[in-house]
Amino acid sequence: MLVPVFAYYILFKYWPMGGLIIAFKSYNFADGILHSPWVGLKNFKVLFSSSSTLQIIWNTFWLSFLNLLVGFPVPIFLAILLNEVRKTWFKKWVQTIVYLPHFFSWVIVGGLVLSLFATDYGSINKVLMLFNIEPITFLYESKSWVAVFVGSGVWKEMGFSTIIYLAALTNIDPALYESAGMDGASKWRQIWHITIPGIRHTIILLLILAMGQLMEVGFDQIYNLQNSAVADVSEVISTYIYKIGLGNAQFSVTTAMGLFESVIGCALVLVANRIARKFDQALF
Repeated sequence: MLVPVFAYYILFKYWPMGGLIIAFKSYNFADGILHSPWVGLKNFKVLFSSSSTLQIIWNTFWLSFLNLLVGFPVPIFLAILLNEVRKTWFKKWVQTIVYLPHFFSWVIVGGLVLSLFATDYGSINKVLMLFNIEPITFLYESKSWVAVFVGSGVWKEMGFSTIIYLAALTNIDPALYESAGMDGASKWRQIWHITIPGIRHTIILLLILAMGQLMEVGFDQIYNLQNSAVADVSEVISTYIYKIGLGNAQFSVTTAMGLFESVIGCALVLVANRIARKFDQALF
């Protein structure tokens, strides 16, 4: 029964990892992966000797960190709030509304962002002009673009994580809340001493998984939202690999960049798991 599963992972997950050796080669189509000449760490030296590449690595880390800092606690708060709602129809209605954006492609979300924040025809600037306020170039200034980028990501994905936390909340014994209520515990104390400890393992599990993506910024999101005016903050590893690797056919350099990204992500997962182990919440 497990043969198809093993075959899938071997063929599509582990076998392609062999292609990582071109990070240490000067790859060309004529010689192929196996016969292209070895160059050692030359591709990595090329990457880390360029100030623009270092800026791209920093942009990737900074945008991912902001996504984690802002986006990680929002579903927890939302799940706790929904868990306190007693009207089932309202709870399901809110769940549907917040979960729906998860199914939108970033092309659709990018169009929505433009319709809201565009300088000339954006809804927000139209409202501002009604009050004689000059339009704001949200998408052409670095700070406001980063805020729009992080906000759109949180809006799109918070519903999915909220569902996971709501599922975890169902495992908490209702008798604990009844006992706490009889002892006079306020709602906030019940949340602090029962709800949050009840989903602590799920929180740590998702945090460890999120740490593994701290050096990743989704290509679809950044590609649909970036523009040349904010290139100093919007160029990240995924767009670099697309433009330099596929556009300029520098496969070895961009593979080296991808390998660096994966190694950092793996290291962050191991560190996060080691910290979690000290609190008996390790994933492995």
